[in-house]
Amino acid sequence: MTNNTFSNDAERGLLLVLSGPSGVGKGTVCSALRKKMEKLVYSVSATTRQPRTGEVEGVNYFFKSKEQFQEMIATNKLLEWAEYAGNFYGTPLQFVEDTLADGRDVILEIEVQGAMQVKKQFPQGVFLFLMPPSLEELRNRIVNRGTEDDETIRRRMKLAGDEIKLLEEYDYAVVNDQVEVACEKIQSIITAEHLRKDRILSKIKKWMNEVNVSC
Repeated sequence: MTNNTFSNDAERGLLLVLSGPSGVGKGTVCSALRKKMEKLVYSVSATTRQPRTGEVEGVNYFFKSKEQFQEMIATNKLLEWAEYAGNFYGTPLQFVEDTLADGRDVILEIEVQGAMQVKKQFPQGVFLFLMPPSLEELRNRIVNRGTEDDETIRRRMKLAGDEIKLLEEYDYAVVNDQVEVACEKIQSIITAEHLRKDRILSKIKKWMNEVNVSC
Protein backbone atom coordinates (compact mmCIF):
# COMPACT_ATOMS: atom_id res chain seq x y z
CA MET A 1 0.00 0.00 0.00
CA THR A 2 1.23 3.52 -0.72
CA ASN A 3 0.66 6.88 0.91
CA ASN A 4 -1.86 7.66 -1.85
CA THR A 5 -4.36 5.43 -0.08
CA PHE A 6 -4.92 8.30 2.34
CA SER A 7 -5.24 12.05 1.74
CA ASN A 8 -4.43 14.97 4.02
CA ASP A 9 -7.79 16.64 3.40
CA ALA A 10 -9.31 18.81 6.13
CA GLU A 11 -12.58 16.89 5.73
CA ARG A 12 -10.94 13.64 6.84
CA GLY A 13 -10.37 12.49 10.38
CA LEU A 14 -7.00 12.34 12.12
CA LEU A 15 -5.13 9.08 12.50
CA LEU A 16 -3.72 9.01 16.05
CA VAL A 17 -1.11 6.38 16.84
CA LEU A 18 -0.56 5.69 20.55
CA SER A 19 2.29 3.36 21.40
CA GLY A 20 4.97 2.70 23.96
CA PRO A 21 6.57 -0.17 25.88
CA SER A 22 4.53 -3.10 27.13
CA GLY A 23 3.22 -2.33 30.63
CA VAL A 24 3.28 1.46 30.21
CA GLY A 25 -0.53 1.61 30.37
CA LYS A 26 -1.53 2.15 26.75
CA GLY A 27 -4.80 0.30 27.18
CA THR A 28 -5.73 2.14 30.38
CA VAL A 29 -4.97 5.56 28.93
CA CYS A 30 -6.73 4.79 25.66
CA SER A 31 -9.84 3.56 27.48
CA ALA A 32 -9.97 6.66 29.70
CA LEU A 33 -9.44 8.93 26.71
CA ARG A 34 -12.31 7.34 24.80
CA LYS A 35 -14.64 7.96 27.75
CA LYS A 36 -13.73 11.65 27.62
CA MET A 37 -13.93 11.87 23.82
CA GLU A 38 -16.99 9.92 22.75
CA LYS A 39 -16.48 10.69 19.05
CA LEU A 40 -12.96 9.25 19.06
CA VAL A 41 -13.05 5.90 17.26
CA TYR A 42 -10.96 3.03 18.58
CA SER A 43 -9.51 0.73 15.95
CA VAL A 44 -9.65 -2.80 17.30
CA SER A 45 -6.47 -4.73 16.53
CA ALA A 46 -6.15 -8.35 15.50
CA THR A 47 -3.83 -10.59 17.52
CA THR A 48 -2.77 -14.21 17.84
CA ARG A 49 -2.19 -14.03 21.60
CA GLN A 50 -4.63 -15.65 24.00
CA PRO A 51 -7.34 -13.46 25.57
CA ARG A 52 -6.65 -12.16 29.07
CA THR A 53 -9.30 -12.28 31.78
CA GLY A 54 -12.13 -9.91 30.92
CA GLU A 55 -11.11 -9.29 27.31
CA VAL A 56 -13.91 -9.54 24.75
CA GLU A 57 -13.70 -10.58 21.09
CA GLY A 58 -14.26 -7.59 18.79
CA VAL A 59 -14.02 -5.12 21.68
CA ASN A 60 -10.47 -5.50 22.97
CA TYR A 61 -9.06 -7.49 20.05
CA PHE A 62 -10.01 -9.71 17.15
CA PHE A 63 -8.43 -12.97 18.29
CA LYS A 64 -7.01 -14.93 15.36
CA SER A 65 -5.06 -18.13 14.83
CA LYS A 66 -1.61 -17.74 13.28
CA GLU A 67 -2.97 -19.21 10.06
CA GLN A 68 -5.79 -16.65 9.91
CA PHE A 69 -3.38 -13.81 10.65
CA GLN A 70 -0.95 -14.89 7.93
CA GLU A 71 -3.85 -14.93 5.46
CA MET A 72 -4.62 -11.30 6.38
CA ILE A 73 -0.98 -10.40 5.71
CA ALA A 74 -0.96 -12.19 2.36
CA THR A 75 -4.11 -10.42 1.16
CA ASN A 76 -2.99 -6.91 2.28
CA LYS A 77 -5.80 -6.54 4.79
CA LEU A 78 -3.61 -4.96 7.48
CA LEU A 79 -2.41 -1.37 7.81
CA GLU A 80 0.45 -2.67 9.93
CA TRP A 81 1.44 -5.82 11.72
CA ALA A 82 4.17 -6.90 14.08
CA GLU A 83 5.42 -9.92 15.96
CA TYR A 84 5.84 -9.12 19.63
CA ALA A 85 6.93 -11.52 22.38
CA GLY A 86 5.98 -14.52 20.25
CA ASN A 87 2.57 -13.26 19.12
CA PHE A 88 1.30 -11.30 16.09
CA TYR A 89 -0.58 -8.00 16.28
CA GLY A 90 -2.06 -5.96 13.42
CA THR A 91 -4.51 -3.23 12.40
CA PRO A 92 -7.31 -4.12 9.96
CA LEU A 93 -6.99 -1.67 7.05
CA GLN A 94 -10.55 -1.26 5.72
CA PHE A 95 -12.03 -0.06 9.00
CA VAL A 96 -9.41 2.67 9.34
CA GLU A 97 -9.84 3.87 5.75
CA ASP A 98 -13.63 4.05 6.03
CA THR A 99 -13.61 5.88 9.37
CA LEU A 100 -11.11 8.54 8.29
CA ALA A 101 -13.05 9.13 5.07
CA ASP A 102 -16.17 9.68 7.19
CA GLY A 103 -14.41 12.57 8.96
CA ARG A 104 -13.92 10.82 12.29
CA ASP A 105 -10.68 10.58 14.25
CA VAL A 106 -9.24 7.10 14.74
CA ILE A 107 -6.87 6.08 17.52
CA LEU A 108 -4.59 3.07 17.16
CA GLU A 109 -3.21 1.58 20.35
CA ILE A 110 -0.32 -0.48 19.02
CA GLU A 111 3.21 -1.66 19.74
CA VAL A 112 6.21 0.42 18.68
CA GLN A 113 7.19 -1.89 15.83
CA GLY A 114 3.74 -1.53 14.31
CA ALA A 115 3.76 2.24 14.78
CA MET A 116 6.92 2.49 12.70
CA GLN A 117 5.18 0.61 9.86
CA VAL A 118 2.23 3.01 10.00
CA LYS A 119 4.57 6.00 9.88
CA LYS A 120 6.12 4.75 6.65
CA GLN A 121 2.71 4.38 5.02
CA PHE A 122 0.94 7.33 6.62
CA PRO A 123 3.49 9.93 7.83
CA GLN A 124 0.79 12.61 8.26
CA GLY A 125 -0.61 10.68 11.21
CA VAL A 126 -0.12 11.95 14.77
CA PHE A 127 2.35 9.73 16.61
CA LEU A 128 2.21 9.68 20.42
CA PHE A 129 4.75 7.85 22.59
CA LEU A 130 3.53 6.94 26.07
CA MET A 131 6.43 6.99 28.52
CA PRO A 132 6.70 5.34 31.95
CA PRO A 133 7.77 7.57 34.88
CA SER A 134 10.87 5.35 35.13
CA LEU A 135 12.09 1.93 33.99
CA GLU A 136 11.78 0.68 37.56
CA GLU A 137 8.12 1.67 37.64
CA LEU A 138 7.60 0.02 34.26
CA ARG A 139 9.01 -3.25 35.58
CA ASN A 140 6.78 -3.05 38.66
CA ARG A 141 3.70 -2.62 36.47
CA ILE A 142 4.59 -5.66 34.37
CA VAL A 143 5.29 -7.78 37.46
CA ASN A 144 2.06 -6.69 39.15
CA ARG A 145 0.00 -7.85 36.16
CA GLY A 146 0.91 -11.37 37.17
CA THR A 147 0.60 -12.68 33.61
CA GLU A 148 4.30 -13.14 32.68
CA ASP A 149 7.06 -15.36 34.02
CA ASP A 150 10.54 -14.07 34.92
CA GLU A 151 12.03 -14.80 31.49
CA THR A 152 9.19 -12.99 29.71
CA ILE A 153 9.59 -10.00 32.05
CA ARG A 154 13.33 -9.89 31.35
CA ARG A 155 12.67 -10.01 27.60
CA ARG A 156 10.03 -7.28 27.81
CA MET A 157 12.31 -4.96 29.78
CA LYS A 158 15.13 -5.37 27.28
CA LEU A 159 12.71 -4.64 24.46
CA ALA A 160 11.36 -1.61 26.34
CA GLY A 161 14.84 -0.09 26.41
CA ASP A 162 15.18 -0.54 22.65
CA GLU A 163 11.72 0.96 22.05
CA ILE A 164 12.38 4.06 24.14
CA LYS A 165 15.39 4.77 21.91
CA LEU A 166 12.89 5.28 19.05
CA LEU A 167 11.24 8.22 20.82
CA GLU A 168 12.72 10.65 18.29
CA GLU A 169 10.53 9.06 15.59
CA TYR A 170 7.38 10.32 17.34
CA ASP A 171 5.66 13.70 17.29
CA TYR A 172 4.86 13.81 21.01
CA ALA A 173 5.95 12.14 24.26
CA VAL A 174 3.48 11.83 27.15
CA VAL A 175 4.55 10.47 30.56
CA ASN A 176 1.91 8.20 32.07
CA ASP A 177 2.35 8.99 35.74
CA GLN A 178 -1.33 9.76 36.33
CA VAL A 179 -3.88 8.52 33.80
CA GLU A 180 -6.09 11.60 34.12
CA VAL A 181 -3.19 13.97 33.45
CA ALA A 182 -1.94 11.89 30.51
CA CYS A 183 -5.42 12.01 28.95
CA GLU A 184 -5.63 15.78 29.35
CA LYS A 185 -2.30 16.18 27.57
CA ILE A 186 -3.40 13.95 24.68
CA GLN A 187 -6.68 15.87 24.36
CA SER A 188 -4.68 19.09 24.06
CA ILE A 189 -2.52 17.52 21.36
CA ILE A 190 -5.57 16.43 19.35
CA THR A 191 -7.11 19.91 19.58
CA ALA A 192 -3.87 21.53 18.43
CA GLU A 193 -3.48 19.08 15.53
CA HIS A 194 -6.94 19.94 14.21
CA LEU A 195 -5.90 23.61 14.14
CA ARG A 196 -2.72 23.13 12.11
CA LYS A 197 -2.81 25.33 9.01
CA ASP A 198 -1.62 22.54 6.72
CA ARG A 199 -4.68 20.48 7.67
CA ILE A 200 -7.13 23.23 6.70
CA LEU A 201 -5.20 24.87 3.86
CA SER A 202 -7.08 22.93 1.19
CA LYS A 203 -10.41 24.12 2.60
CA ILE A 204 -9.22 27.75 2.66
CA LYS A 205 -8.05 27.49 -0.96
CA LYS A 206 -11.46 26.10 -1.89
CA TRP A 207 -13.16 29.05 -0.20
CA MET A 208 -10.90 31.52 -2.02
CA ASN A 209 -11.61 29.87 -5.37
CA GLU A 210 -15.33 30.11 -4.71
CA VAL A 211 -14.98 33.81 -3.86
CA ASN A 212 -13.02 34.45 -7.05
CA VAL A 213 -15.64 32.66 -9.17
CA SER A 214 -18.51 34.57 -7.61
CA CYS A 215 -16.74 37.86 -8.22
